[in-house]
Formats: sequence, C-alpha cells, structure tokens
Amino acid sequence: MSEEEKKSASGAYSAENIQVLEGLEAVRKRPAMYIGDISEKGLHHLVYEVVDNSIDEALAGYCTEIDVIINEDNSVTVKDNGRGIPVDYHAKEKKSALEVVLTVLHAGGKFDKGSYKVSGGLHGVGVSCVNALSIYLKAEVYKDGKIYTQEYSQGKPYADVKITGETKENGTVITFKPDDTIFTILEYRYDILATRLRELAFLNAGLTLTLTDKRSSREDGTFKTERFYSDTGLEEFVRYIDKNKVTLIQVPIHIVTEKNGIPIEIAMTYNDTYNENIFSYVNNINTIEGGTHLTGFRRGLSRTLKKYAEDSKMLEKVKVEISGDDFREGLTAVLSVKVQEPQFEGQTKTKLGNSDVIGAVDQATGEALKYYLEEHPRDARMIVDKVILAATARQAARKAREMVQRKSPLSGAGLPGKLADCSSKDPSLSEIFLVEGDSAGGTAKQGRNRMFQAILPLRGKILNVEKAMPHKVLESDEIKNIYTALGVTIGTEEDSKELNIAKLRYHKIILMTDADVDGSHIDTLILTFFFRYMRPLIENGFVYIATPPLYLCKKGKAEEYCYNDRQRKEFIDKYGDGNENAVHTQRYKGLGEMNAEQLWITTMNPENRLLKQVTIENAADADIIFTMLMGEEVAPRREFIEENATYANIDA
Repeated sequence: MSEEEKKSASGAYSAENIQVLEGLEAVRKRPAMYIGDISEKGLHHLVYEVVDNSIDEALAGYCTEIDVIINEDNSVTVKDNGRGIPVDYHAKEKKSALEVVLTVLHAGGKFDKGSYKVSGGLHGVGVSCVNALSIYLKAEVYKDGKIYTQEYSQGKPYADVKITGETKENGTVITFKPDDTIFTILEYRYDILATRLRELAFLNAGLTLTLTDKRSSREDGTFKTERFYSDTGLEEFVRYIDKNKVTLIQVPIHIVTEKNGIPIEIAMTYNDTYNENIFSYVNNINTIEGGTHLTGFRRGLSRTLKKYAEDSKMLEKVKVEISGDDFREGLTAVLSVKVQEPQFEGQTKTKLGNSDVIGAVDQATGEALKYYLEEHPRDARMIVDKVILAATARQAARKAREMVQRKSPLSGAGLPGKLADCSSKDPSLSEIFLVEGDSAGGTAKQGRNRMFQAILPLRGKILNVEKAMPHKVLESDEIKNIYTALGVTIGTEEDSKELNIAKLRYHKIILMTDADVDGSHIDTLILTFFFRYMRPLIENGFVYIATPPLYLCKKGKAEEYCYNDRQRKEFIDKYGDGNENAVHTQRYKGLGEMNAEQLWITTMNPENRLLKQVTIENAADADIIFTMLMGEEVAPRREFIEENATYANIDA
C-alpha cells in the first residue's frame, strides 16, 4: 500500500490534502458568476456553501451534526462536529491550511481523492467565496485538543491563525456577515433556509441539522428552532412530498445500492394524480434539468414494469400501445446518486452528463423493481392498472392535443379570436397579458402599447388542472387559447408530454388579475396550470405577475397610487399629518375600476409598473403547495390558510 493509500485508509486530513488550483481575485468583481446573483438567491447561497462543506464531512463519515444559527445582526453561524479544517502549515502556500482554504479559490480537500470520495457544493469555491463576499468572517477550528481562530474581512485575514483555547471537541465553526456593499438584500429568510436543511436531512439519513433564529425571542426567552433528521432518508422524503395525495401503495419502494462504484438511492410511490414528479440529486445538488441518472431511472422503470405486465398477461386485452410516459403518470420519485467526479452541463449547470451513470441507475432500478413487483403482487397490479388507465387517457389527450395544435400559431389564422396581438414579431421584445374577464381585457386593450403588448382576456376562473385528467385539460377552451396564443406545442414526438417552447411568441407572460381574493384565486389556478403543464416557461424566467395598485390617495393637488398599506400610510403621514380622514382614499377592488390611462400608468407601463417574476425555489415544496391549495384534501388547505392568513393582504 502506498503512502497516499495509507493516509486515505486512516482518514487522515491535514495540510498535505489541500491542493491549490487558482487565486481568489475575481469573486468580489463578479460575484454573480460564483453564487448566481447578489440579491436573495445569492445571499442564501452563501449559507448553502458553508453547510455543503460540513455535509462533505458527513459524506466522508466524520460528521453527524450541523447547526445553522441566524444571529441578531443577520450574520450566520454554521457549526459541525467533523474533523475540523486542517490548520497545520501548507508547504506550497507557506501559510496555515485554514487560511489557504478560506482565501484561495478552488482550494480544498475535495480535490484530493484520499480526503473525500464524493462532495457537493461548488467544488472548492465555497468557503473562500463566502469569505470574499463577507464584510466579516470568523473561523474557529476545534482540533487536537485546541481551538484555532482566524478572522477576516472581505477575504483578507486580520492576522495569522491563533490558538484561543482548549477543547475536547472536534469540528469547525464559521460565522460570517455578508458584505452590504455587494448584496442588495441582507435579511435572511427562515423558511428558505429551513427548506434546504430539510431537504439535506432527507438526502443524508442519520445526519441531524438544526436551524435557530436569534433575531426575535419568544416570551419564555427561547428562539425559534427546528431540528431536521431522517431515519429512512428518501423513503421519508417521498412520503413528505406526497403527504397531501392519495397513495396507491402503502409503503414507498426504497432502493439503496451501489453499482459500478456509484452509490444510488431511489424512493418511489404512485398516487391517484395524473402528474409525474421526479426529483433528482447528484451529491446533494438538485439537478433540476435532470441528466444521465434520470435517463437511467426512467429506462429501468419502463423496461421492468412493461416486462412484468407482459409476463403477467395483464396487457393481453389492452387495445392501446403503452408508452414510457404511461409508466410515470402518478409517479412520485426521488433519485440521489453520489458521483466522484460529476460533469455538469445545461443552462444552469444542473444537468448531469456522466455517461457511465445511465447504465448503473438503469440496472439498479431494474433489479430492485423486479424483486419488488414479484414480492408485492397486489401493489404491482395497482401500478399496472394505473399505467393502462394512463395509456387510455393519453389516447384521448392526443386527440385533444391535435385540436390545440391543428393550425400553426404563427400563421395568424390559428390565433384565438379574443387575442389582441402586438405588432412586434420579436419574442424578446414582446409581452402578453393574461387578463381576468372581458371588461378588464377591453380596458387593457385600450391602454396598452400595441407595438409590443398583446392582450388575451380569460373568461373567469380557468379549469383547476390539479383535479382534471390531461385530456380534459386540453379540451378546455381557455387553456387551448393560452397554448395557441403563446405558440408553444406539446412535445416534438407524437406521444411526448414535453413542452416545446422553441416558437414561444412572447418572453414576458404577465398574469394581470384583480387585487382581491378572487384575483388571487385566478392567479393560483393559472400558476398551477403553468407549473403542471408549462413548467419550462417558469424555469426560463418568462412568467410574471402584474401588481395593480390597491389605492389612489389624494390630498389637494397631491396624488399617489399606493401598491400596499405601507405606502398608503406613508402618504397619510406626509400629506394628512397622520390623519386618515384628511386624505381621500379610493380602494381599487378590480381592474375594471381603472380607466385605460390609469391601467397603463400603474400596471402596464414598463417605466412605472411593478412586476413579480415567478420562480421555483424548490420544486418539491412547490409540488406540495400546489397539491395542498388545489387538490381534493380540505384539511391541509385550511391549516395552511390559518397559518399564513395573518401575513397575507386579503380583502374579503
């Protein structure tokens, strides 16, 4: 055994394991290249990067607990009980290994295969990137009976590493405060961090993650704290995702194996909905664009289920051809693989490209599923019956889809009669407003800029797609109009459900509804449709929600549109000396209460308007919320409204 192999076997972790690839200069100049953006998303990404370092220790078998604390000043502390970042002298860099890790981009133990078999995060960019973008960072390492400390500002150390105490513990504590000269948003959101830590607990069974918010204390002096832990990992994750759905099988199918040196974990179940929900991960990174691991899973699933159904003579009397999509209707699955050197591609670098993973996941899925089906004949029959029903419904859906796509949207003749199109033919310059009702639609048509703004009035509340079979969705006139107006088609192959957005006619799709409960309900119905049937439009950043004003406030010659109660109060304080009765306030309950000029000025003019871009922070959580809000179960919906109604501006 070589010297390097001996170190690997013993779990040694020292300065020799830290390899330096390049310097840190570019991070502060172009932070968005490293963390996505400098607003809310990037701010929270800093926490994920520090946590990912601790997760890597857990993956290597040395860490069982990670604590994340939001401090009173919106700084964050991340503490783990791993081995502790090495602090000994790094011969090449001529400084402590701790300082190397925290000040040099692409420096870390994960480049040395003896230290980590697999790792997540940005592959060494993480902690040094966080350091560069923090006005203050303090690193404490508990190692070899001593506490080692070093402090930094904007990536530069105040002084060398110092021994500041003695300890019996092992681990690393990183406390950092984001730089307010870089980030446009500095306040951490508890719910966003909780969602990610919950996800990490499911993906790493046996690991305890705790989130504490010290920004406000309870009456008894304690702080808001949640503990995330999962015994069964992905099996529990699937149960969590499907908690508001009616499942067809009692216990999720759970696969934990290793093929070709690739650890693979899969959990899956079937429910009575018509949607396919597969969430895939590589080294704890959510691969929202899928990749080779997802291809392998789908291939193994379809092949194995089809062979079982044929061998069991269950397809003999079925008159329709079974396709791959049919095996995945009503399926909820989570797939997690650990790959030593992942190759990512795609628009957001979250699509796995390693070709050897296809065969490994295909084989693992096939073997485990074959055994499960043989051991659980009742569940197997329910799954196959669901597949046959899906195939029959798909045939009806294909006919409905052909009705949607019979005429080319670009020919002009196929456009919906109610659509008032814009003059521009450049999608990047064009936008379409989906407007509630013919009355508001008429006002919007008068108020718009015809050059680049199109208007499509919608009649009342569109179909709730959460409760409808796919062919019923495509038979809905309002939904057919949306497909045709946008110019998108369903799939490039005859039976594919994939949305083809190559001929999308507008790069801004704006929902414009009344600022009341009914308007919010219509927004939710349309967003449910987009999430279930047009998700790529959301993922590519094409979907927005318009924000009409709630009030028009007047006092003398002073006049101001107010979009929320805070702005209204500010107007009253400024012009009415705090006296509400001294200010005339007009409450807009509907778009129809504004004339064309007012609607243009407040809601449609790009120079004045406020648009909210619709994004998907976490697809699994979004799935749960849409099911809960628009599904059959009343109790979870009531509970959600009771918990959140106090924070919402609801006009009864």
